[in-house]
Amino acid sequence: MIDTKCARRSVVLAVSAAAWASCGEPGDPRTPATIEMADRLAYLVETVDPLLDEQMNFARLRDLTETGPPPDPQAAMLYAGLVTREMMNAGLTAPALDQMMILQGLLAETGQADPVPGFSNSLDEMTGTAMLRMAYAAACRGADGLEPPAGELNLYPCFPNIPAEPGAAAIGSAARDLLTRAALWQTNLLDENPGNRRARWMLNLVAAGLGRWPTGIPEEHRLPMEGLGGDGELARFRDIAADAGVDAVSLSGGGVVEDFNGDGYFDILASSRGLLDQIRYFEGSATGRFTERTAGAGLHGLTGGLNLVHADYDNDGDADVFVLRGGWLVTGWPNSLLRNDGGVFADVTVEAGLLSLHPTQTGAWADYDGDGWLDLFIGNESADGETHQSELYRSNGDGTFAEVAEQAGLGVREYVKGVTWGDYDNDGRPDLYLSILHAPNRLFRNVGPTAKGGWSFEEVTGAAGVAWPEASFPTWFWDFDNDGWLDLFAAGYAAQTGDLVRELLGEPHLAELPRLYRNLGDGTFEDVTEQQGLDRIMYAMGSNFGDLDNDGLPDLIVGTGDPDLRQLMPNRAFRNTGEGFVEVTGAGGFGSLDKGHGISFVDYDNDGDTDVHMVLGGANEGDVAPNALYQNPGGGGSRIVLVLEGDRANRSGLGARITVTVQAADGSVRSFHRQASTGGSFGSNPLRQEIGLGDAAAVTEVKVVWPGSGTEDLVTGVQPGGAYLIREGSGQAEPLELRPVG
Repeated sequence: MIDTKCARRSVVLAVSAAAWASCGEPGDPRTPATIEMADRLAYLVETVDPLLDEQMNFARLRDLTETGPPPDPQAAMLYAGLVTREMMNAGLTAPALDQMMILQGLLAETGQADPVPGFSNSLDEMTGTAMLRMAYAAACRGADGLEPPAGELNLYPCFPNIPAEPGAAAIGSAARDLLTRAALWQTNLLDENPGNRRARWMLNLVAAGLGRWPTGIPEEHRLPMEGLGGDGELARFRDIAADAGVDAVSLSGGGVVEDFNGDGYFDILASSRGLLDQIRYFEGSATGRFTERTAGAGLHGLTGGLNLVHADYDNDGDADVFVLRGGWLVTGWPNSLLRNDGGVFADVTVEAGLLSLHPTQTGAWADYDGDGWLDLFIGNESADGETHQSELYRSNGDGTFAEVAEQAGLGVREYVKGVTWGDYDNDGRPDLYLSILHAPNRLFRNVGPTAKGGWSFEEVTGAAGVAWPEASFPTWFWDFDNDGWLDLFAAGYAAQTGDLVRELLGEPHLAELPRLYRNLGDGTFEDVTEQQGLDRIMYAMGSNFGDLDNDGLPDLIVGTGDPDLRQLMPNRAFRNTGEGFVEVTGAGGFGSLDKGHGISFVDYDNDGDTDVHMVLGGANEGDVAPNALYQNPGGGGSRIVLVLEGDRANRSGLGARITVTVQAADGSVRSFHRQASTGGSFGSNPLRQEIGLGDAAAVTEVKVVWPGSGTEDLVTGVQPGGAYLIREGSGQAEPLELRPVG
């Protein structure tokens, strides 16, 4: 097992081959192509211009300090502010705070005007943020298994939560002193400007950390924080990442939970966006603890990646992984296709014909042409005058791909942030939806083969009515209302802290809200966002869906994210009741202020209920956080697990349409509809399908319509709570034994 110092190593530091050897993983199982990709990535890191990546904070700080301050007083003040900001973003919070106080004193003593508009205001806000972050760090250093009582909103895991009795704070003196200082700072800001909503929000957070909310805040500054986590009911989940050995410290990144080595236990692959951040592999076991086997899995030197999407692209029965890199950058960056052979990975990007240099963080797999082999769409980011066309790679059926986007009518040249495939018109062919930042989203209908032997898509966005939100990010197809027609969700990505305060107070705000589109079954969609209770601020990057309570209705979790350290918004969870969505952030314990990214819904411990893995962390090099593994306490309905094995269809049955018909104890009959997928566009659920059945007393039948081939299997004789393998064309369900964990 890896030594603790190695397992908890901060990912903002490069991990050398010698360091990995000292961590107890002898030998080098990497293929020559993997080593070549590792060398390519290392070279790119050395040559990248820090000015083109706003999150290369240490490099930017180095360049600034080497340049030195200009002689002009105004310019020198601005220079000092830039240096201080990079120190803060790099995680040098204590020295950054010292510099901020010096700048505050200089501005007060000299009466010097702001070198640029908003300088003083930003300095004030960053000063308060630094105080809160230092207090959080001090509280976490002194925390020993602090667990908030049920019903409290878990904002910062190491602080007391909301609501809390006055004086109930279980934090050390260092954290208390820092929080007291932060409270005084925010109060002074509000005295100067009572309309400062960010200061008001921060003051309420600080009071919660001190255990003095609500009585410790003047009524005119108090926010209704008790409503922040929603009023929905859900059994409280517990973050067991540290106990399980998967609390890897990271920046924003992707996550996949899957049984990569085929031993019956789920494993975890997690990435982090930093250009030097090692992709990490954790192998599951019967004990419930994970062992890091990054080097042993052949991954050493494969770094970066803001997102991961997985699929069995070569139909060999092992789940492979595609790593998406370069998101937010202007310059191109190579992605990686990692071929899996029983828990050992090889980078086959070049061999597969997938090497290209574009900025991206989103892609999705589907067999769009129905030939039994999965194809890949990559949404690239065109911005700042740089054009990067998105890519459609058609599988050649031999492990290689051909790029055909232009020929298929998908030569998109926009700032694509989310990609999802789904057969929205039930014609047997997967269609494509693209979420685009600061432009209308786009829906492409899969028309099928052309007379010349190609394949064609046509844009139907306007006719379908699914162009919004204009500033959007993660997206997915799902059948949220179980009517057999795939619906659409697209999360908004434009908000400020002040907007969240306005939402809490019931005031109008300017944040971009998500859109939930209900499929009307005639090629059009209806916007039911408000009707279904999802007209809430979801400043979402990492997001996904799954059934948290096994009632047969898909729920969702959004992880909030913004590089700006001042943007502190809790991650949010919403439960689907069948009559609308209710927020269960507080009840479920998901409301961390650590920024949320790759999210996976999975019953990792095989105990019959859905747990949640989250990759946490921001974009700036100092905005790291430990990843979370939220364990479900149970108590919901029953479920069924289906493992699909295609024959004419792709091996894992990705894209299959599943209908499970059940009978309740009172004799009523109900059907649950699913599209076999790995979930949303920013987080990857396992390939096996975990389908909640609510209060079902019996399963009448399971129907699987296989993608591409159109084969229909109608299966009977399965039981609630069971796990089954369904092979295409067999008409049978073979019982599977789920190996117990813990």
